[in-house]
Amino acid sequence: MDGILVVKLGGSCASSPDFNRWLQAIERASRPVVLVPGGGPFANVVRRYQPRLGYDDEAAHHMAILAMEQFGRALVSLGERLVPAASLDEIHAAIAAGKIPVWMPAATALAAPEIAQDWTVTSDSLAAWLAAGLPKASLLLIKQIDVPKDTTLDALAGAEIVDASFLAMLHPTMSVSIAGPADVVLAGHQFADGAIPGHPFTAERRMPVAAE
Repeated sequence: MDGILVVKLGGSCASSPDFNRWLQAIERASRPVVLVPGGGPFANVVRRYQPRLGYDDEAAHHMAILAMEQFGRALVSLGERLVPAASLDEIHAAIAAGKIPVWMPAATALAAPEIAQDWTVTSDSLAAWLAAGLPKASLLLIKQIDVPKDTTLDALAGAEIVDASFLAMLHPTMSVSIAGPADVVLAGHQFADGAIPGHPFTAERRMPVAAE
């Protein structure tokens, strides 16, 4: 069996015309998948009100993780195979039952001392952190932009397409792919075939993987 694929579906996808297509594509997955929700509009509220109310970054981090859970709960209600999962045991149990666990990160991520409690960590880094803790896991980030094929993960971090902690959270040999709007057309077929949509990278080299 293929290793687990951790799929981070950005909260910004909620306002995209491709949102339902991505959700339907993910539900067709034939390989084990864990879905990591972004914070999206819920996290944006946390950002917007921080300077107004004055709460610190630690509080904002906690609130943003709860925003991920809000989006995750919405995803669960919209899917046929999607179920909430807060722990590794719940993730593995859902996969064994043929379901797609949607990670609810508060219980585990907030207790992890290696995760900075500030805005350098977003759902990108948390998805990488989760994937690093799963055997032979791969990571797919679904973004609202199409990433140039000749770029690198370092360049994406420099352009803030992934967050500041993302590279540090990756397992050195983890396979990383990034998909954008152009990839949704074939995504359902690829998920059904056990393939991964988007453009693949190898975290160890931080370079694009050449097409065969």
